[in-house]
Amino acid sequence: MNRFYLCIDLKSFYASVECVERGLDPMTTNLVVADPERSDKTICLAITPAMKALGIPNRCRVFEIPRNVKYITAPPRMQKYIDYSASIYGIYLKYISSNDIHVYSIDEAFLDITEYLSLYQMTPQELGRTILDDIYEHTGIRATCGIGTNLYLAKIALDITAKHAPDFMAFLDEEAYRRQLWNHRPITDFWRIGKGIARQLESCGIHTMKGIADADETVLYHKFGIDAELLIDHAWGREPVTIADIKAYRPSSNCLSSGQVLMKDYEFESGKLIVKEMMDSLCLEMVDQKLVTSSVTLHVGYAKRHNMPSASGTVPLSTESNADMVLIPAIVKLYENIINPACLIRRITITCNRVIPEEYRQYSLFDDAGDLQKNRKLQETVISIKKRFGKNAILRGMDLQEDATAQERNRQIGGHKSGEEKTR
Repeated sequence: MNRFYLCIDLKSFYASVECVERGLDPMTTNLVVADPERSDKTICLAITPAMKALGIPNRCRVFEIPRNVKYITAPPRMQKYIDYSASIYGIYLKYISSNDIHVYSIDEAFLDITEYLSLYQMTPQELGRTILDDIYEHTGIRATCGIGTNLYLAKIALDITAKHAPDFMAFLDEEAYRRQLWNHRPITDFWRIGKGIARQLESCGIHTMKGIADADETVLYHKFGIDAELLIDHAWGREPVTIADIKAYRPSSNCLSSGQVLMKDYEFESGKLIVKEMMDSLCLEMVDQKLVTSSVTLHVGYAKRHNMPSASGTVPLSTESNADMVLIPAIVKLYENIINPACLIRRITITCNRVIPEEYRQYSLFDDAGDLQKNRKLQETVISIKKRFGKNAILRGMDLQEDATAQERNRQIGGHKSGEEKTR
């Protein structure tokens, strides 16, 4: 029995939301979602289909937009986009159980519609069109739909075929895939084939998916290792993984990570301040989720002028912890050990490794249980206040220093302005 999947993408999602909010049509309006407070080197989060039709790339920088093109600049409103995405997920739920939906990103989702076609007495195309029309009717957002007999084919139907179809829909089974797309170029249009893999394939004289299908598998395995299996399957249009498999998957280990590109070059001491702020935020996140970590990794990128490789290191903990009184001193010591104090800093990432639930942690006889308990109660109080009154309702003294970024980051979602501030 063939399975049927929909892969639905919300067209130019952020830009479309901004157009809908202004009563404008994204298909005819030139609009860019970008933070005007940043320099013209900032990357546009989205541009409307009207601007794409002019040949302007979606993820361009502001200065790359031709000067003769007039457009509206909309500051990012991440909370607004999340609200729209949640509303559209609610539309999916009108037709499909959550067990058969895999949310791939804020603007893209996979739906397994196999068991629903007989219920609604519809073809895959009819059900896909019904859902797309419902999205447009209730939100004003246009969507594109790829239909496939497996998840991969649904994604390829979306990315390569549907986005250029008059009705924004396309269907692929294995036969249609080989007939229509085996010789398609560039090969980087296919999901999971980036420029690096394309260069490696080119060194073997392979430029198309048919080239992969016809290639000597021994050569591919020598070149790509275990990843060759995925390349070969996808070259033939095969994909055994289902949405049920995705939902059943549990990673062997987890981590929590936080990173930021600084708005200017930071000196050694100012960089240390940012590291402390970021570690404090991660500690609160772990306490809130009742998680602990056994080691922390710090990765710091220097300013371009130094032309130096990034600095990185990991500090193991004597026992799993989420206490700021343990983790902040540990990360500060690591920072001081690995960073060249003569160099300016531009990027910082902190990762809490092998994160596990608190109930599984091992306790140490050398820890002061009383101090840790007091610290925990303080962290829980801070979390409670932030949840009730907003993330900036209570701050550390370091967060008020000139070069601190915590307050601004607390007003962001995913590194961009949320567009909505809590009042108190």
